[in-house]
Amino acid sequence: MTEQCVLIIDDEPDIRELLEITLLRMGLDTLTAGNVEEALEQIKEHEPDMCLTDMKLPDGSGIDIVRYLQKEHPQIPVAVITAFGSMDTAVEALKAGAYDFVSKPVDLPKLRELIQTALKLARDEATPVVAEETSDDDRILGKSPVMQKLKNTIAKLARSQAPVYIHGESGSGKELVANEIHELSPRHKGPFVPVNCGAIPENLVESEFFGHKKGSFTGAVSDKLGLFQAAHKGTLFLDEVADLPLTMQVKLLRAIQERAIKPVGGTEEISIDVRILSATHKSLEHEVASGNFRQDLYYRLNVIKLKVPPLRDRSDDIQLLADFFLQKIADRWKMQPLKLDQSARNALQGYTFPGNVRELENVLERACTLCEESTVDAEDLQLTQNMAMPIQNTQLHPENRVQERHPELVTTAEAADSFDSDNPAHAPENWTPNTRSGDERGMILEALDQTRWNRTKAASLLGMSFRQLRYRIQKYELDNV
Repeated sequence: MTEQCVLIIDDEPDIRELLEITLLRMGLDTLTAGNVEEALEQIKEHEPDMCLTDMKLPDGSGIDIVRYLQKEHPQIPVAVITAFGSMDTAVEALKAGAYDFVSKPVDLPKLRELIQTALKLARDEATPVVAEETSDDDRILGKSPVMQKLKNTIAKLARSQAPVYIHGESGSGKELVANEIHELSPRHKGPFVPVNCGAIPENLVESEFFGHKKGSFTGAVSDKLGLFQAAHKGTLFLDEVADLPLTMQVKLLRAIQERAIKPVGGTEEISIDVRILSATHKSLEHEVASGNFRQDLYYRLNVIKLKVPPLRDRSDDIQLLADFFLQKIADRWKMQPLKLDQSARNALQGYTFPGNVRELENVLERACTLCEESTVDAEDLQLTQNMAMPIQNTQLHPENRVQERHPELVTTAEAADSFDSDNPAHAPENWTPNTRSGDERGMILEALDQTRWNRTKAASLLGMSFRQLRYRIQKYELDNV
């Protein structure tokens, strides 16, 4: 295979020589340039596989090289060399489209890793992809214009190492987008580590992120690796990052800038190679303005901002998503294929889905417990907001229309909901379980035992449909009892 070529751009001859020797030892061909003008001439004449440029050049800056390549040769990755501590210039380069950056004095092992990864990316992009391997739709469903635009943007962002801030409403699929960026990136063979920042107790946040040494605090009975170390060579996804306490935000900022972490109770810093993706349903700008989020951390995380559209802005995808979720539910429940009738499709199409894709899946899962003969209709969906319906029926609340047609369905839906609350579960008056009120799992087991595991009789005893009972048996893994 032909040797790959890297263009080195620096106005200091000794730096160019050091970098050239390093790259030659890696088996790479090299070109050199001392300023922007020479670099552009070399690019036009030779089209190198990668560029490595200093930020400060006699007749311009490395940003000029980045912008030129983004416009004329976007397939050529470019890494910039910044002065020590100049994170602002590094962020500016990443925003302009740089693949990554290294700080002076250059750490040669890190530089070699960066170059190898960038060249692999360039080589992979130059290799034709077999059609059957392109299975984007298997991970992110959607053919609407906004989703096509999102997928194209994800593909571009996957080429970079820049931090990406993913913004979108709850349930819109931010983690799925983050995972897709990871899967399409050169880091796809490394781990993808998602973490819900709001779910970690404040006193354990530092230990969870950076790990700890044995004996560093009460309960630290052994060394523990943190999330940053778990994500080494891969991607760390910080979901609900706005919920991080301010004390942790300072330490996270330092870890991102220094690319190193210090475990709780440790004395030495550990280098980490992690790409940071973050997300929240809140407005980080508002959180910064209100003093709940550090502005300097905001700028480090928000190098590139990616908005995930809500489901109401991609209504063309609702039918596609609904069919996908019905198949998923049928497979999980091991039952015959489920389908929507036209009334259900119309109702879904006219609903705004404040809970987005997550709400759509939950609505369909609930409807599948209520439907008859594996066909979901509009009443089974129990949609109550902006539901598409004829004007003459608007005075009748959707739940009343359900009860008018199938009075038992509302009762069983309420019974199902009450199992998850503090209220006593609904059951026929002639059967009183020994299990404490509200313990759904115990109540179901008791009913099954009493009917010798006749599920039809047990469902009747519990006051729910057979389908609801089957769902709960699977939910609590009672088949294995």
